[in-house]
Amino acid sequence: MSNEYKNLTEEEKIKAENDFLKMKIMIEHNGQCFSGTTDEEIPAEIENQFLSNIVEFEKEYASRKMVSVFEKIGSPDHFKPTSEISDQDIEQTWDTLSDYMSEHGVELSACSPNVSARELYRFTIEELFKHETDDINIPGMMTCFIYDEFYPDHEYDNTRAAVDDCIRAMFCKEPFEWMHHFAEQIRLNNHLSLSRDDFKNVINRFKDVHDEIELDILDVESVKIEDKLCPVKGNYAAHATIDTTTIEYKGNWLVEFVLKDDWGSWYITNVQIGGLIV
Repeated sequence: MSNEYKNLTEEEKIKAENDFLKMKIMIEHNGQCFSGTTDEEIPAEIENQFLSNIVEFEKEYASRKMVSVFEKIGSPDHFKPTSEISDQDIEQTWDTLSDYMSEHGVELSACSPNVSARELYRFTIEELFKHETDDINIPGMMTCFIYDEFYPDHEYDNTRAAVDDCIRAMFCKEPFEWMHHFAEQIRLNNHLSLSRDDFKNVINRFKDVHDEIELDILDVESVKIEDKLCPVKGNYAAHATIDTTTIEYKGNWLVEFVLKDDWGSWYITNVQIGGLIV
């Protein structure tokens, strides 16, 4: 610190340095930093570490080079081929490899529960090790990969979207807004061709009629990809109230996805909810 800071407390010095780092980021990297009064102000030391990491990242990024994941984690030679690992040992072997990569700033995870430890190990040894990535090394910074981005589990993804972003979202009081998984035209029970906005309006009118809506049961019975069609089927039970009257809703449901483009994107085109009049 220069002499102008010699009479400042340690915390005031850190805050002054933070102001300098913010200005540096804005000028050199066209960044934008926000400051101001909040209910719970960030401690100056934590903010300083955060800002220092940004400056260090920008510095390394400007001079970065590409390396394989294998090189990034130190080119280990002690991990056996997948075929040499027994079923009994594969869980522990994968944990050991995962921990080793984490210690070297690399992480692999999977969203789908259908990906086994053996497949994660095989994928890492045979494919991920060859994958190129930025050679940026900052303490505490992780380079993260998701298995599903390389090998999507469309049945799992579509099931999750059908349950969380469609059926569950319909049977609650919060307005229906999220339409990312929906096609431009959607069938809903006897409504043959609704736009996304029309679909939302129909569902939200149903919600507005009730004072409370609560989903009691939501089960998935089947999901199967058939060429470019993926129907997800299940059953549900819910109850709702209007003033002091309780109304029960239950039945089977179907959420039908269609593969719409070459990028593997699936969109909901048909929603059928048994026992529901909308």
